[in-house]
Amino acid sequence: MTARAIMFQGTGSDVGKSLIVAGLARAYTQRGMRVRPFKPQNMSNNAAVAEDGGEIGRAQALQARAARVPPSVHMNPILLKPQSQVGAQIVVQGKVHGTAKAAEYMGMKQKLLPSVIESFEKMKAEADLVLVEGAGSASEINLRRYDIANMGFARAANVPVVIIGDIDRGGVIASLVGTKAVLDPEDAALVAGFIINKFRGDPSLFIAGKEAIVQASGWPALGFVPYFAESRHLPAEDALALDHKQERREGAKLKIAVPILPQIANFDDLDPLEAEENVDLIRVHPGTALPGDIDLVILPGSKTTIAGLNALREHGFDIDIAAHARRGGTVLGLCGGYQMLGKTVSDPDGIEGPAGTVAGLGLLDVETVLSPDKKLTNAKGTTTDGISFSGYEIHMGITKGADCARPFARLADGMPEGAVSANGRVIGTYIHGLFADDRQRGAWLSRLGAGPATVAYDELIESTLDRLAKHLATFIDLDRLLSVAR
Repeated sequence: MTARAIMFQGTGSDVGKSLIVAGLARAYTQRGMRVRPFKPQNMSNNAAVAEDGGEIGRAQALQARAARVPPSVHMNPILLKPQSQVGAQIVVQGKVHGTAKAAEYMGMKQKLLPSVIESFEKMKAEADLVLVEGAGSASEINLRRYDIANMGFARAANVPVVIIGDIDRGGVIASLVGTKAVLDPEDAALVAGFIINKFRGDPSLFIAGKEAIVQASGWPALGFVPYFAESRHLPAEDALALDHKQERREGAKLKIAVPILPQIANFDDLDPLEAEENVDLIRVHPGTALPGDIDLVILPGSKTTIAGLNALREHGFDIDIAAHARRGGTVLGLCGGYQMLGKTVSDPDGIEGPAGTVAGLGLLDVETVLSPDKKLTNAKGTTTDGISFSGYEIHMGITKGADCARPFARLADGMPEGAVSANGRVIGTYIHGLFADDRQRGAWLSRLGAGPATVAYDELIESTLDRLAKHLATFIDLDRLLSVAR
């Protein structure tokens, strides 16, 4: 039996495509169907390590979890990881293929399409239903000629399309009707209907608006989905989520500041901390100083360590971090953030830009040499305080130095990992997903005076996916949607 497939494209970025695919994956899985998520092309520095050894977008890993299957590189065959100066790193079926600037990549897309179709066919062979997610906006007709992410893929694979519009940002009537107006007629013919997402308020007030879209576009309405506030518990696909308004937690026992830098990567490392009621995690954007009363500074991962260092200095974050360390505060560097904490970062092969060496923040006695080989692995071990952990590594570069003699952890094979300063207050590690482990998060919270952990994080993700599935099943006719798939 040939698997059914349906593609969800959007009127723009951040309209909720990833979330809807995740929720539908869980909903149809609960019906006993074999579901696979698929995204032809993703642009994100939020990546995950797949079970078959490569990297994919974090959103597809979440969708795989929603479908209760291991993540595979074939769920996201093309991953673009933006880099400053040299464009984007191109990952094909989990492995680094090279780098290219935007104009160069346009000419590469059609050569990559066979890999996309190959991966799609592999997912179809395993599934009853493949839920395909588009990228950005379906109406970017300036990119249509070489497109493999939206209508270009839908046409090549003959997959019907549902367009998602975001009413929360305003202008949803114009965005949906405008999408129909600019689409090539053959592309528009693939559209089986539309879903309006993120509605707040009384839905009866938009009945006339929905009917206007139906009349102007000729597309049927397939769902009218209220805003799902619990989505904050689920990993976001890209850094656009970091710009959303943040609620501060007054009276929290632990205050954590995170400088938000260009090309920030794997920022879902922070999500489990934000879920804790005793934690006030403050995202500090350029132009704002780090608060003076914080307990912990976290430097998150970065796709471009050297550019991240330059940004830290440009915006004065280096001065704030040094002052925090002098006051006896704790600093944690994750992956690229770990590299920034050292004495130097060298790029002899020009991986991130012009070859050379730059000074790090000097808070750890280590030095990093960037290399073209990328380490991709799931990781387990024990931190030096005897607390076990599980996570993953995804990085380029080797870090060595005197502070590595005080490792942060030992991996399951006995190898030391990370580094700790002589005073014990500056820590660097390549382990991602550390705080998703309840044991590790609880140990950190207790050490910093805010423990124990109050959230069972895996259970929170699972229960949120279940509630999301129920939410979508309430406002989308799943049988009708399934009949649209082919």
